[in-house]
Amino acid sequence: MTSSEPIGFVLGTKEATPLEFWIAVDAKKVLRLDDVVEVQTQRPDGGGIVRFYGVVDYVRTQYEGAQFDTDTFLVAKEGILPINISYTAHVQVTRIEPEEYLPPQPGDPVHLAVGKELASALYFDSMDTPIPAGIMNNGNAAYFNYSFINGEKGAHVNISGVSGVATKTSYALFLLHSIFNSPVLGSYKANTKALIFNVKGEDLFFLDKLNQSYGNSEKQKDKNKYELMKLPIQPFKSASFRATPKRDSQTVDSDLEQRSEGISVYLWSIRELCRDRLFCFLFTGEDLDRGNLSYLVTTVEERLARLAEENDQSDRQSRRKPQAYLQVEMFGEEGTTQIKTFRDLIDFLEDKLLNDEDREENRRWLGRNVPATAEAMIRRLYGISSEVNHLIRGDLPPDEVAKYQLNPIASDAQLTVTDIHKLSARAQKFVVGVLLQKLFFQKEKQGREPVVFIVLDELNKYAPRDGRSPIKDLLVDIAERGRSLGIILIGAQQTASEVERRVVGQAAIRVVGRLDSAEAERPEYNFLTGSCRKRALFLKSGTMFVHQPEVPAPILVNFPFPAYATRKEEVFLSQAEITSIEADIDRF
Repeated sequence: MTSSEPIGFVLGTKEATPLEFWIAVDAKKVLRLDDVVEVQTQRPDGGGIVRFYGVVDYVRTQYEGAQFDTDTFLVAKEGILPINISYTAHVQVTRIEPEEYLPPQPGDPVHLAVGKELASALYFDSMDTPIPAGIMNNGNAAYFNYSFINGEKGAHVNISGVSGVATKTSYALFLLHSIFNSPVLGSYKANTKALIFNVKGEDLFFLDKLNQSYGNSEKQKDKNKYELMKLPIQPFKSASFRATPKRDSQTVDSDLEQRSEGISVYLWSIRELCRDRLFCFLFTGEDLDRGNLSYLVTTVEERLARLAEENDQSDRQSRRKPQAYLQVEMFGEEGTTQIKTFRDLIDFLEDKLLNDEDREENRRWLGRNVPATAEAMIRRLYGISSEVNHLIRGDLPPDEVAKYQLNPIASDAQLTVTDIHKLSARAQKFVVGVLLQKLFFQKEKQGREPVVFIVLDELNKYAPRDGRSPIKDLLVDIAERGRSLGIILIGAQQTASEVERRVVGQAAIRVVGRLDSAEAERPEYNFLTGSCRKRALFLKSGTMFVHQPEVPAPILVNFPFPAYATRKEEVFLSQAEITSIEADIDRF
């Protein structure tokens, strides 16, 4: 269906091609950027009707007949110069039915596309698995084809924009909310998981609570948006929250301040660090780029893995569960020593790598590397020791260590929020790298279904364009092979130009909020038209350009205020909860 009256006509003073054309807009009509139009033209040979659909990407008005700039005053102020106003718009063609690349004819009437015609223009009608992507300026819902997200036809989502304004994390959460509450998941709905890394404050630890704005009559406009997209106004019903333990504490308590109930701590045992070859994630890209350190790290990692496997075999022979510590032999000491802390591990490696008195053992661990490289590695381990001591422990009982393992696939919760905001940059990279590698290996054994979504902000920190590191290699692998494994990366960053090309380039869905002027000109945003790049400089919070393979033009959408609380002060409290809090205050 199209609008009853034409909005204008195909302009005859500029060329019209099968890919773009201009419209002479009726002076009493309104045609805006992002409006969707439809044109029907008769084939010159009388062979039938060809329909053109397109998106308006440029509009302009100007005086016709004026020769000088000052003629504007003669028309507008003094009214002594007869003049006409030209109102024209440029259209980027998105679809032609049937697919015959003929140009529309000058004078063909142009209509606003609504209803089925709008769905045809933007390929919504051909999407086999549509999920809401937001609301367009014309008040209609826009959709993504989920097949280009979950790996069937394409995979991964990349979101760019200025921090604090572009609402990158908010849109990633909205997208998850849209996916989890859409029928596209079918029988896999209960088992589809998401792992979110919380990198800023404790805002994401209230996603299972209703936002107070929806607990009353406010936000009616946003309620209408949810209704239009057929999405429920509710928080994430199935959520798990994991936090780091407190530093310098013998107990294992979470290091969160704003929430205490429903929080579980995560950490790794010394044995697990060695057995699962997680040692390399203790080193950053800058570390491994220098000299032969990367070769030594690989050698040491393999020897630690063998040592951990020998420990496991010994535990099985003793008919006991694998312990958290590592049982080792130190030079000059009788019997064995238990490595229970990260500092103990450093001392052990220092003994194996730099102890010249036991040259044979020294050669086995050092390989062909020189002692100077070993000293460099030990220095870096000492440097990160205080940052990961509380995350890597060998002093806990086996059952307790198992309780602190973080496995989003095995979790009963659909959404797992993992806090890393209090960790140093190096410790954050360690946590992200370890969790992604474990997930990757697990999915290699399990297969593509069910899908696991990874929401990772500050992607440029973990997969920078320059240099190399284990976590960068892992993210490249996820970007290139994650589609076949059912690991979907929803990555976000301020500047896509600073992220490894192979990671950004593999994203089938691209989302852009407000951009910096210099960043907007980078080739990573070539999918945006010229007018879109200019508009990206002043997009409002909650408004994004979205681009997907099936739709040739980017679409401007806005998404509703979240129905879930994204910070503590947004949590909706029932009257019973308010009464209970007031009673507690009165008691004190």
